[in-house]
Amino acid sequence: MSGIRVALVDDQALFRAGIRMLVESQPDLVFAGDAADGRAAIALAERSRPDVMLMDVRMPQLDGIAATERILADAEREGREPPRILVLTTFDLDENAARAIRAGASGFVLKDADPEFLLAAIRTVHRGNAVIAANATRALIAHASPGSGRRPAPAAWDDLTAREREIFALAAKGLSNAEIAAAEFLSEATVKTHLSRVLGKLGLRDRVQLVVFAYEHDLPSG
Repeated sequence: MSGIRVALVDDQALFRAGIRMLVESQPDLVFAGDAADGRAAIALAERSRPDVMLMDVRMPQLDGIAATERILADAEREGREPPRILVLTTFDLDENAARAIRAGASGFVLKDADPEFLLAAIRTVHRGNAVIAANATRALIAHASPGSGRRPAPAAWDDLTAREREIFALAAKGLSNAEIAAAEFLSEATVKTHLSRVLGKLGLRDRVQLVVFAYEHDLPSG
């Protein structure tokens, strides 16, 4: 029976064993192998061709960010479909999570997330959507205090309307379209349209990149 092929990269053997059991308990998921470091992850991606890779950040040999870049670059060079990469992070790795998104990862979740959330995240990124853990998002933005070396707002920021900036701010906090719609008294369709325009104007791929954009730039509040 076919299913979503899931590979895991983490240097902790007990964690790998637990995730493997979780994945194998699901009828629509197939465990496609694991690796304990970044270099082994590159070989695993080439050998097993997983649909989704769960990628730790801090590992020996090669970290998860560099491994993500190599895996996606190899797939592009060979003309094959790349795996969707879901970064596993902890609160003290938020900056690295942002770097991983820039490297091409499809999202990030906390390593202590509920099993059901992790399973839902795997299925979500497999469908081509991005995943951001709300708790991780709040921690990420909280660490981005003014004067912390962030870049000034780019010229494209001035192209956003006041309403689009409001939508941007709520999305950057990890709110879903439904939550933004309720907060702003809008329909979900309208929120989706606004978000699409925001992403287009800022040259961003998805909501995850939007969060990273908010983290990296010192944006005017007005």
